Amino acid sequence: MSLVEGRGADDAAMSRPRWIVVSAIGIAQILAWGSSYYLLSLLAGPIAADTGWSLFWVFGALSVGLLVSGLVSPRIGHIIERRGGRPVLASSAVLLSVGLLGLGLAPNLPCFIASWVVIGAGMGAGLYDPAFSTLGRIYGDEARPAITQVTLFGGFASTVCWPITALLAETLGWRGTCMAYAAVHAAVVLPLYLLGLPREAPRTPVSKTAGAHAPGSLRTDQRLPFLLLAAGFTLASTTMTVIAVQLPTLLQAQGLTLGAAVGLGALIGPSQVAGRILEMMFGRKTHAIWSLLASTVLVVTGILVLAGFSEVAAAGIIIYGMGSGIRSIARGTVPLAMFGRDGYAILMGRLALPVLLATAVAPLLGTWLLEWLGPSGTLLVLLGAAAVNAALVLPLIPIALRR
Repeated sequence: MSLVEGRGADDAAMSRPRWIVVSAIGIAQILAWGSSYYLLSLLAGPIAADTGWSLFWVFGALSVGLLVSGLVSPRIGHIIERRGGRPVLASSAVLLSVGLLGLGLAPNLPCFIASWVVIGAGMGAGLYDPAFSTLGRIYGDEARPAITQVTLFGGFASTVCWPITALLAETLGWRGTCMAYAAVHAAVVLPLYLLGLPREAPRTPVSKTAGAHAPGSLRTDQRLPFLLLAAGFTLASTTMTVIAVQLPTLLQAQGLTLGAAVGLGALIGPSQVAGRILEMMFGRKTHAIWSLLASTVLVVTGILVLAGFSEVAAAGIIIYGMGSGIRSIARGTVPLAMFGRDGYAILMGRLALPVLLATAVAPLLGTWLLEWLGPSGTLLVLLGAAAVNAALVLPLIPIALRR
């Protein structure tokens, strides 16, 4: 980074108090996650009942949106690296607003799916990865506390938005709910980004002919760590998405009633927040790689308890939830710690591509595993995947600590 660019980033960091930047992004994350990723958790049933569309196609539209978000992520990373996160995050609010309005007005299934394409572009420009990239560009190597604090906000997305969605659906119907969320993005989220985030000076691309190291490009010694990170994050995302979708079914197969299974599943959200609080309290003085290792070990332990000790399933869910919560932080802090601030947004966009694509196909994968292997076999596969993910972290430790 040139002296001018470094000074521009520092000026951007000083132009807004950190608590304003974090609060603006954090509140926006709650509303963005709640009105996109978590939206169909409560609205899929009413949509299918009202329209006659099958649940497969309703949830399939969400998968289409996730695929789009993955495909646009690398480009989003380049734009944030060049122009800063403020215009990108503001654009995400507009895209989500337009997409949600399209859902509310959709006269047929193709229009419904097309609206999820727009929402997917908004998700790719406005969820965790671009938010982390924005914070990394503003605060550089000091972004870790801000990233942690934003994930604390994000951990309450389902807790805050599910009751709101349920209330809106009961009073306005599913179409009115989508339109209400469209208005929220236009009237609340967009101003939060425009007023809460600092303007950042554009960066001039480094000329490859000048012999300089271009931001976002990897040196030979960085390629293996990057591939290990990408593989680990992708495997973790797949595992955790399958669990998120299939957990009630897995618990019921162990003899629990539907009510008990749903009640135990509700422990994941608070456990994620608890894990993030612990990381914020004790992890800030250690290298971020230790948080990633702790996350993988907790996830393995939690799934092991669920698979082999069903009588203490609550403990397994709490342990798993803490690991899942810490992983969200590590996904933003480990690449920053290992590769530095130059090109951080570009690398985050590249990492997001396989992660989001895996998230899109994971629900179908979970359904296939349950059909062919049953609940016990599915848990064993998930346990094996979590163990492999933990193993992928081990060779990263000496590499990370050397930097």
